[in-house]
Amino acid sequence: MAQKGVRLDRETFSCSICLDLLKDPVATPCGHSYCMNCIKAHWDEEDGKKLHSCPQCRQTFTPRPVLLKNTMLAVLVDELKKTGLQAAAAADPCFAGPEDVACDVCTGRRRKATKSCLVCLVSFCEQHLQPHYQSPAYEKHKLVDPSKKLQQNICSRHDEVMKMFCRTDQQCICYLCSVDEHKGHDTVSAGAERTERQRELEGSRLNIQQRIQDREKDVMLLHQEVEAVNLSADEAVKHSEKIFTELIRLLENRSSDVKQQVRSRQKREVSRVKELQEKLEQEIAELKRNDAELKLLSHTEDHNQFLHTYPALAPLSESADSTGVDVRPLRCFEDVTAAVSEVRDKLQDVLTDEWTNVSLAVTEVDILLSHSQAEPKTRAGLLRYSCEITLDPNTANTNLILSEGNRKATVVSKQQSYPSHTDRFTNLWQVLSRESLTGRSYWEVEWRGRGVHVAVSYKNISRTGSSKECKFGSNDISWSLDCNKNSFTFWFNKIKAPISGPPSSRVGVYLDHSAGILSFYSVSESMMTLVHRVQTTFTQPLHAGVWIYGCDGDSAEFCQLK
Repeated sequence: MAQKGVRLDRETFSCSICLDLLKDPVATPCGHSYCMNCIKAHWDEEDGKKLHSCPQCRQTFTPRPVLLKNTMLAVLVDELKKTGLQAAAAADPCFAGPEDVACDVCTGRRRKATKSCLVCLVSFCEQHLQPHYQSPAYEKHKLVDPSKKLQQNICSRHDEVMKMFCRTDQQCICYLCSVDEHKGHDTVSAGAERTERQRELEGSRLNIQQRIQDREKDVMLLHQEVEAVNLSADEAVKHSEKIFTELIRLLENRSSDVKQQVRSRQKREVSRVKELQEKLEQEIAELKRNDAELKLLSHTEDHNQFLHTYPALAPLSESADSTGVDVRPLRCFEDVTAAVSEVRDKLQDVLTDEWTNVSLAVTEVDILLSHSQAEPKTRAGLLRYSCEITLDPNTANTNLILSEGNRKATVVSKQQSYPSHTDRFTNLWQVLSRESLTGRSYWEVEWRGRGVHVAVSYKNISRTGSSKECKFGSNDISWSLDCNKNSFTFWFNKIKAPISGPPSSRVGVYLDHSAGILSFYSVSESMMTLVHRVQTTFTQPLHAGVWIYGCDGDSAEFCQLK
C-alpha cells in the first residue's frame, strides 16, 4: 500500500505534458499545474489563434496569462524527491534500467521503450507510442521490438537512413551513397537483399534441422545399440556361466566316480590281504604249538616213550602258501593319480588353446567405429540409412533427360532446350542431386549401357568445360566409381585405382559424412560385395551424382529402396 501511495503522489506532482515530475511548477487560472517551460511552449504554439487553453480541461484564457513559479509546490516536489519519491520511481518497473532500451521522447527519468520505429529511428514508451497507433500519418511506419542499434541504420557520411545494400562491397548504404562512392556498383534495396538472404537463411536452417534430425536419429540408434550390447553381453555371461557350471558339475561327477572306484578297490584289496593275513597267523600258531611239543619230546629221557611218541609228531602238514607271500613294490594307486594328472594336463592344454579363441572373440566385438556407429555389414543394415535421391534439373547436361520423378537420367543425341543456369554442366553428361548429404546415407544406382561414373561431389565443383575441374573423380572435391560391364575403377583427384570386385549393373553407396567414410558396393540379387572404401575428412556437404559416358539410350537411375 505504501508503494501504491508513492506512485499516486508521483502522478499528482507530474506534468501532464512531459509526463515527468514538475520543474519550476506554475498553475494556470483554472488550477492545473505544469512545468513552466512545458506550458509556455504549448501557449507559444497557440499565439496565432489569440486564444490560450489549458491542455487538460481545455478552458481558454484571453489575454495570455502571466505565469509565476509556485514556490510552495516547488518546495513540496523537492521534498518528495528527497524523501524517497525518486527511489520509488527507480524501483518502478515502467522506468528504464541500465539494460533496457529507454524512450527517446521522455525527459528526465525515462521510461522503458515498448517499440522502436524503423522510419522515425526513435524508441517509444507506451504513452509516447500512442500517436503511431492513432494517427493515419504513421500507418506505414515499421514498429519493431525495442532496439539499441537504431543509429546503425543512419549513414555516417550523409546522415540518411540506409535503405539500400551494395552487393559489390557487401554493406548497407543510403540513396546518396548509391549515386556517389558506390556509383556503378551492384546495388539493391535492403528489403530485396534481405529476401535473398532470408532464402539462404531458410536453406541453412533446413540444413541444420536435417543435421539435428540426423543426430537425433544417431542418438536413438546409439541408444538402441547400447540396449543391444547390454542384452547381448548379459546373454553371453548367462550362457557362459551355465556352460562353466556344467563343466564344473561334470568334473565334480568325474571326481566322485574316481573317488568311489578307488575306495571300492581299496576295500576289496584290504579285505583280501587281511584274509590271507589271518590264515598265516593261524599257521604260525600251529607251527609254534608243534615246535613246543617237539621241544618237550626232545628232553624226554625215556627212550621207549620218545620212540613211541615221535612218529605221531614228526610229519608236518604242508601249507598251501609254503612258498611265501610275493609282495609287489608299494605302488598301489599311483597309476590312478598319474592318469588323473594326465587328464588335468590335457584339460589345461585344451582350455589354453580354446581360451585364446574365447578372448579373441570378446576383443573382436566391434560396436563403435571412431565416434560414429560401425559401418553396417549387411544390405539390411545399410537399408536402415536409405535415403531418396532426386536429381537437380538445373545441373543436368542438355544431352540428358530426367524421368521417374527426377531419379533417372538418360542420354539423348539431341540437345534439350533447358533454360540457361549457372549450375548446369555444359560439356560433360553429368548431373548432381538436389539433396545435400551430411549425415549417414545409403543409396543404390541401377545403370544400363556402356558405363557410368557413380560419384559424390561438393556443390562448388566447376560446371563449364570438360577439364579436370568438372569431371567427377578428376579433382580433390569429388569421388567416383567408374563402372562398366567388365570392371570397376575408383577415381579421386585424377588418380585411378583398379578394383577387383565383381562387376554389377547395380552399385550401392554408403556415406558417413561425420566419420569421413565413403563405401561402394557391388549389389546383385544373391549377394552384396564391398568393392572400395574411402576414409577421409569431408569439409562440406556432399551431393550424389552420375556421369554417363555411353551413347544414346544409356541411363542411370537412383533406385527406390523404401
